[in-house]
Formats: sequence, C-alpha cells, structure tokens
Amino acid sequence: MSLHPETHGSSLSVDAPALDPAIADALKRDEAGLVAAIIQAHDTGEVLMLGWMDDEALRRTLTTGRVTFYSRSRQEYWRKGDTSGHVQYVRSVALDCDGDALLVRVEQVGAACHTGSRTCFDGRELPAVVGSV
Repeated sequence: MSLHPETHGSSLSVDAPALDPAIADALKRDEAGLVAAIIQAHDTGEVLMLGWMDDEALRRTLTTGRVTFYSRSRQEYWRKGDTSGHVQYVRSVALDCDGDALLVRVEQVGAACHTGSRTCFDGRELPAVVGSV
C-alpha cells in the first residue's frame, strides 16, 4: 500500500493488491519513499519528463496501462492526462541496475510538459563544454 494518503486519482479500494513484493524489494527509495521515473517516448527514444513514484503509483502504472505519479508538492497521486488530456500510455517499464530509477516508455498523446512543450527539456539547454574521444 501507499506511503502517502490518497487525495487524487482513482480511488484505492481496501482490497486492492499491493505492489508485487519482488518489485518492492528491488526498489531503493529516497528518504520520502520515492523513486525517480524517467519518461521516454517509446517510438523516438526522446526523453519527455521526470516524475516521482512511490509503491502505489508504480503499482497503478504497472496495472492500469496509464502512468501515475506522486506529486511531491501537492502530496497526492496524479495520473498524467486526467486534467490536460495529454495522456501517457505505458509501453514498458524497467528498473535500473541500482534499483533507484525507473524507465517508463510511453506513447505520449500531446505535450508531456505542464508548460505545453513536447518535453520538459525543450529550449532548456545549458552551456556545456562538449567532450571528445
């Protein structure tokens, strides 16, 4: 079950199954009980955004076909697209080798960023020295 009280999104019934224990054991959460979730377009490989998930958000993502996050600022669950219409349909989910990050490949409908940009990284490049081999 969740580490956080539910205040948004589809209701969680008392008998809703918890996250698979094998998956839960593999996760390395931060001090707030969250894991970073990198969202990537399944067809282009484009990195769309970064969100946060706790066990319940990950369970919902794995079992509903839609991406659910935990909002650190609002302290509630939110399913991408419920208010904006910019839905993320799950295509695959992978856990990194350390267990502290998820890669969620999605079919993105509309903009991924709350600003209306295709990705949260559009137009936000930083000056950096480019290395070479």
